[in-house]
Amino acid sequence: MILKRVLNFYIEGFKEMSPRGKKLWVIILIKLFIMFAILKLFFFPDILKENYKTDAERIRHIEKELLITKEPQQ
Repeated sequence: MILKRVLNFYIEGFKEMSPRGKKLWVIILIKLFIMFAILKLFFFPDILKENYKTDAERIRHIEKELLITKEPQQ
Protein backbone atom coordinates (compact mmCIF):
# COMPACT_ATOMS: atom_id res chain seq x y z
CA MET A 1 0.00 0.00 0.00
CA ILE A 2 2.74 2.48 0.97
CA LEU A 3 4.86 1.50 -2.03
CA LYS A 4 1.91 2.18 -4.33
CA ARG A 5 1.36 5.62 -2.76
CA VAL A 6 5.04 6.54 -3.06
CA LEU A 7 5.16 5.39 -6.69
CA ASN A 8 1.97 7.33 -7.46
CA PHE A 9 3.50 10.41 -5.80
CA TYR A 10 6.49 10.34 -8.16
CA ILE A 11 4.42 9.54 -11.26
CA GLU A 12 2.07 12.45 -10.61
CA GLY A 13 5.02 14.71 -9.85
CA PHE A 14 6.63 13.97 -13.18
CA LYS A 15 3.32 14.47 -15.01
CA GLU A 16 2.86 17.90 -13.42
CA MET A 17 6.46 18.98 -14.04
CA SER A 18 7.22 21.92 -16.31
CA PRO A 19 8.87 21.29 -19.70
CA ARG A 20 12.14 22.75 -18.42
CA GLY A 21 12.12 20.34 -15.49
CA LYS A 22 11.48 17.38 -17.79
CA LYS A 23 14.42 18.40 -20.00
CA LEU A 24 16.67 18.65 -16.95
CA TRP A 25 15.65 15.16 -15.81
CA VAL A 26 16.38 13.79 -19.29
CA ILE A 27 19.85 15.35 -19.13
CA ILE A 28 20.43 13.90 -15.66
CA LEU A 29 19.35 10.41 -16.75
CA ILE A 30 21.57 10.54 -19.85
CA LYS A 31 24.55 11.59 -17.74
CA LEU A 32 23.90 8.77 -15.26
CA PHE A 33 23.66 6.26 -18.10
CA ILE A 34 26.97 7.47 -19.50
CA MET A 35 28.66 7.34 -16.10
CA PHE A 36 27.49 3.91 -15.04
CA ALA A 37 27.07 1.97 -18.29
CA ILE A 38 29.47 3.29 -20.88
CA LEU A 39 32.38 4.26 -18.63
CA LYS A 40 32.21 0.91 -16.84
CA LEU A 41 32.55 -0.95 -20.13
CA PHE A 42 35.63 0.95 -21.28
CA PHE A 43 37.50 1.94 -18.12
CA PHE A 44 36.67 -0.76 -15.58
CA PRO A 45 37.20 -4.20 -17.14
CA ASP A 46 36.56 -7.32 -15.10
CA ILE A 47 40.15 -8.17 -14.23
CA LEU A 48 39.27 -11.27 -12.21
CA LYS A 49 37.50 -12.88 -15.16
CA GLU A 50 40.39 -12.07 -17.48
CA ASN A 51 43.17 -13.36 -15.22
CA TYR A 52 41.49 -16.23 -13.39
CA LYS A 53 39.43 -18.84 -15.22
CA THR A 54 37.62 -20.65 -12.40
CA ASP A 55 35.72 -19.47 -9.35
CA ALA A 56 38.18 -21.28 -7.09
CA GLU A 57 41.11 -19.33 -8.54
CA ARG A 58 39.24 -16.05 -8.10
CA ILE A 59 38.38 -16.89 -4.50
CA ARG A 60 42.00 -17.82 -3.72
CA HIS A 61 43.23 -14.54 -5.21
CA ILE A 62 40.73 -12.43 -3.24
CA GLU A 63 41.52 -14.29 0.00
CA LYS A 64 45.23 -13.74 -0.57
CA GLU A 65 44.73 -10.02 -1.24
CA LEU A 66 42.47 -9.54 1.78
CA LEU A 67 44.74 -11.43 4.17
CA ILE A 68 47.97 -9.69 3.21
CA THR A 69 49.21 -7.75 6.22
CA LYS A 70 50.49 -4.35 5.28
CA GLU A 71 53.64 -3.18 7.01
CA PRO A 72 53.30 0.21 8.65
CA GLN A 73 55.03 3.06 6.85
CA GLN A 74 57.59 5.06 8.75
